[in-house]
Amino acid sequence: MREEAQQQDQLAMATAEEQLQQLRSKAAELLLREEWQESVQAYSHFITLCQSHISNFPQNPNPDPDHLPKLRKSLCLALSNRAEARSRLRDFAEALRDCDRALEIERAHFKTLVCKGKILLNLNRYSMALDYFRTAQLDPQANGSSVDLDGYLQKSKKLELMSRTGAFDLSEWVVNGFRGKPLEPAEYIGAVQIKKSEIRGRGLFVTKNIDAGTLVLVTKAVATERGIFPGQNLDENTQLVMWKNFTEKVMDSMAKCSRIRDLISTLSSGEDENELEVPEINRFMPEAEHNGGYHNENEHDASRMLSILDVNSLVEDAISSKVLGKNNDYYGVGLWVLASFINHSCVPNARRMHVGDYVMVHASRDVKAGEEITFAYFDVLSPLEKRNESSKTWGFRCNCKRCKFEEKLYSREDLREIEMGLERGMDAGAAVYKLEEGMRRWMVKEREKGYLRASFWEACSQAYYSEKSAKGWGRRIPPMETVVDSVVEAVGSDERVLKMVAEKLKGRGGGMVEMERAMKLGRGVYGKVVKKQAMKTLLGLGIL
Repeated sequence: MREEAQQQDQLAMATAEEQLQQLRSKAAELLLREEWQESVQAYSHFITLCQSHISNFPQNPNPDPDHLPKLRKSLCLALSNRAEARSRLRDFAEALRDCDRALEIERAHFKTLVCKGKILLNLNRYSMALDYFRTAQLDPQANGSSVDLDGYLQKSKKLELMSRTGAFDLSEWVVNGFRGKPLEPAEYIGAVQIKKSEIRGRGLFVTKNIDAGTLVLVTKAVATERGIFPGQNLDENTQLVMWKNFTEKVMDSMAKCSRIRDLISTLSSGEDENELEVPEINRFMPEAEHNGGYHNENEHDASRMLSILDVNSLVEDAISSKVLGKNNDYYGVGLWVLASFINHSCVPNARRMHVGDYVMVHASRDVKAGEEITFAYFDVLSPLEKRNESSKTWGFRCNCKRCKFEEKLYSREDLREIEMGLERGMDAGAAVYKLEEGMRRWMVKEREKGYLRASFWEACSQAYYSEKSAKGWGRRIPPMETVVDSVVEAVGSDERVLKMVAEKLKGRGGGMVEMERAMKLGRGVYGKVVKKQAMKTLLGLGIL
């Protein structure tokens, strides 16, 4: 009887071992075929069965001393492989948990160390990723492995440095005519903090003086939805489909990661903005969170989340986001959480540039410590009435100092005459002359002159683009450089202003002063991530 029982036990163990082997082979095959969801399911079944065998091992009357270590080794590898599949599905929270469970079994498991490093790199936690890759490098398997461990190490080092210093450089990409992929950015937060804003709700403020082109922040999108639409023929149905796809991507990211839910919950839904919490800037730093710290079971009201997306999503074809003139037929929408705290002003001091899934925000003019960082949500090189119409579509009325000043001045008959004259085809030079004469009579201050010149920029640009017009009016209108400098000081650099300066520079040449003016304007438009030689390339290519 005893021998018969032993034989039955051995048969049961053999059957169980065969079942485990079949499951393991099936899961591995699905992983190799990149069928990630099916692979996760197969590995989950294997892991459950393997854990059951490990739990029941002490009850085995004739245990094989080598069997338990083999089971634990198999479990460790299965957890590592499931982590890999889950990371491909962008379920990073669960993937990290699998890695941690595998490392509890085998502290220096090579494949798991590499997998966890890659996940942390995807989460922009560069220094932590670097630690795991360095630990994996100590393993003897590192030399014979097919994993490009040195590549991951170098990438982590580079991104960690960029994240710490903001030392980005897109120059090589620009000089090469935008061929290939640009430098992959790292998330970066400069000298900024979130505070209560006099404009609306909360805003982003600089904590020290910065000059034009200085990088303020770089942040990765929670989700994006993009398409190419020749002639910007984006009908309502297409917009609705894109918006539906976008919101589903955001909701999916929130379901998988409580950190994303937490950060999105800091945003305004457009109501009770003055009552909202002012979060610490450290909350948005990717390295600030702990391993696997993704547990937040609070469900957010779906309608509120849709309101948050409606208020805070950025459109990539906005005037402030054109990427080096390359996206004329390109339309995209995305959510970049920290950038969403930046309010609109008709005297903006910052611009944004989209590179892949990242948005890079830089100063478009010199900014003083304590000043709020602001974007142009719409075209600010336009008259007050047009700006008021644009602001209505955003659900607010701009109350910045420029709008207040122009509101008071708008009742003047002679200012309205200039607008009406331009509508009837008045010569641009004559309009500029009348504007300058009017400002002299109204005793307008220098900064306020920049406001009005920006409002009549279309007339100014026509007057100075034409050599005949500019010479014809001679000293009766100010030099182009005076107008450019005052407009930029008021509303920051703009590609249209830069285009005019660059064309003039190429047409008649210029000295160091003229070149430096063009360089500073370029830094305001594209940021210091484009260095001097690359900026000269941009000016010479005529793509501005």
